[in-house]
Amino acid sequence: MTEQEHEALRGLLGAWALRACLPDEAAEVERHLLGCAECAEEGERLRRAAGRLSLDDPLDQPDGLRQQVLDFCLNRRAAQHPLAGWAAPFAAETAKLDALLRDLGPAEWQELAELPWRGGSLRMRPAEVLCHLAALDGLVGTALGLPDPGGSAWPRVPAQASGPAPWGGLLDRGERLAAEHAAHSPQEVRQFWRAQSQALLRGAVPEAGDLPVDYGFTALPVRDAFIDRAFETWMHGEDVARAVAYPYAQPAPGHLRQMVDLAARQLPGALVGRRQAAYAGPGPAPGSAPAPPAWQPEGAPGPGRTVRLVIEGPAAGQWLIPLDGRSTAPEQPPVEPVAELVMDGVEFCQLAAAHRDPEHLPVGEYGDRAAIREVLAAVPLLSRP
Repeated sequence: MTEQEHEALRGLLGAWALRACLPDEAAEVERHLLGCAECAEEGERLRRAAGRLSLDDPLDQPDGLRQQVLDFCLNRRAAQHPLAGWAAPFAAETAKLDALLRDLGPAEWQELAELPWRGGSLRMRPAEVLCHLAALDGLVGTALGLPDPGGSAWPRVPAQASGPAPWGGLLDRGERLAAEHAAHSPQEVRQFWRAQSQALLRGAVPEAGDLPVDYGFTALPVRDAFIDRAFETWMHGEDVARAVAYPYAQPAPGHLRQMVDLAARQLPGALVGRRQAAYAGPGPAPGSAPAPPAWQPEGAPGPGRTVRLVIEGPAAGQWLIPLDGRSTAPEQPPVEPVAELVMDGVEFCQLAAAHRDPEHLPVGEYGDRAAIREVLAAVPLLSRP
């Protein structure tokens, strides 16, 4: 064997130790180890280190050792299935939640987690939370060609955009899946949810980003749906962690910014929906004069009126939020915002999940206070169970 061939096989030892080689490469490495004591010793040392990095061990290793090793391997050799940037938050949040679940004891699996949202709150055990997440993740999976977790007999989510509870179809999916897994152990449910999450990530290739995901009442491109699923996984992971008194980290700065950006882009629609609901009102009683709307702005929003949203902290950035729900046309000159709202990125996301009260949130306010109050009141409308 030439020195060049020896070095090439030696360079595969890290991937071999992590079982990341292709089958024919792994076989070639193992044949080489039988006749090369130097590589056999190094391979055994790497394999022992890889044992510490097993997926069955906690993912939050000291000093990020697992991630350091994986980064080193990927720098030496590109991933066989590259992960799109918009899927990275979902990969991180599912891994973080899985690390929490791995540490739960039998009694903790029976704790009830409270899941607040704008419609109230739900109380679920951790395994039921996983079924809720898996049922909604399944909508992204079907867009990628994966089977629905409930099977082909499940109906599609009904469109309820004009009804009083547009999230009803999503709640129904989660309840169905929880009922189907009620006889399974928590670890079996965890493995089911985990296998589905990994299947989603294998399908998260860049060219799939524009595929539509049908939520029944709305649709999102796959690239946004993955960020949406990462956001909900983070929030419900925190809900479970709070129930079992487990420390839970915030998302990485880059991932947090993607979540803030998605919420900021959805906020104009929430403003329009809030305004329409307020003007519609409950309707006058028979024989009485029409009642004024429940919410009356100081002035009509008018085209071009915007509020500048300034996010501070790790997800720092700025977004212009159109109060009338319409973006300014490219040919129109920019209009100075009527107000500026400054807040922390994590607090903004917590508000979007309805985990914060907009009336008791530390924010910086400059300009039209009525416009700022309107935006703050609309942010929790982005939440769902």
